[in-house]
Amino acid sequence: MSEGRKALFFDIDGTLFSEVNRNVPESAIQAVERARKNGHLVFINSGRTHCLIGPIEPLIAVDGYCCGCGTRIVIGDKVLFSAAIPHERGIEIKRIIRDHDLDGVLEGTESCYFRKETSRFPQLEELKKIVEQEGNLSPYGWEEDCYDYDKFCVFADEKSDLKGFSQALGLDFEIIDRGSGFYECIPSGYSKATAIEMILEHYGIALKDAYVFGDSTNDLSMFEYAKNCILMGHHSVELEPYATFYTKNVEDDGVAYAMKKLGLI
Repeated sequence: MSEGRKALFFDIDGTLFSEVNRNVPESAIQAVERARKNGHLVFINSGRTHCLIGPIEPLIAVDGYCCGCGTRIVIGDKVLFSAAIPHERGIEIKRIIRDHDLDGVLEGTESCYFRKETSRFPQLEELKKIVEQEGNLSPYGWEEDCYDYDKFCVFADEKSDLKGFSQALGLDFEIIDRGSGFYECIPSGYSKATAIEMILEHYGIALKDAYVFGDSTNDLSMFEYAKNCILMGHHSVELEPYATFYTKNVEDDGVAYAMKKLGLI
């Protein structure tokens, strides 16, 4: 076991949660449990907003959740931080997405919001089915304006004016290219890195004692920020310059393997 209390931050999809078999490996559950027994703190640090974390909560016990790329932080039953897109700006964003021929999902704390008509993007329709199955699909569509949301994701194809969309969105959003025409849009000033910073400050833990586990481009901010960066076997190459430890795929017990090798358990 390493000396002193560490703070461990895990991405969900492709890191803790297998996108192949849609589950958290037993080895990861046990490794996280042992780390917490050793006195370390464990946090989910995800692009998913709070409602989308719900299906993961019963699968693995952790100390807190950093949701929506740093837009909401929950420790136990306490909300440490929360920020939503201003209401009028949220309405304007829906117009910008439509005007530039993209489609997407608006991700809120309580629910996710889709356009009611069938999308031309099959990936979005598939996502909508998953969100509905998990109970997070709002009865309200983009036609209604009675809700707020924290962040959003869009899909683009050859018909979309992606450059015009980016210009119209302006500097108050970071657009993360997730590949295959999928883009995650986060309010500027929030990221997985800002979430880590708030947690470390809250607990009085040094940056050198933070460990981050990730695999995709929306993990880039925390890889740039942290000193101990564990990269999953299947990963986005953009993270490689910042990785301090390469581990196996999530399905091959990559989380437990890394935690053992790094002396966290």
